[in-house]
Amino acid sequence: MSGVLTFLAFAAMIATAIVLILGLANLMKGGPGSKSQRFMRYRIMFQALAIVLIVAFLLFGR
Repeated sequence: MSGVLTFLAFAAMIATAIVLILGLANLMKGGPGSKSQRFMRYRIMFQALAIVLIVAFLLFGR
């Protein structure tokens, strides 16, 4: 169980980083603000998921 939670937590952290980079790249190149805002919403969602998975790992990983 803890191996699966570890994998999912790392996947959520990587997804967070990718979406953050995409949002910042769009913002820096002067792309539409709505697209950057959508990326940042996805980043918040992935961050929340990563936090939940890390807490689950800490609780159930023992």
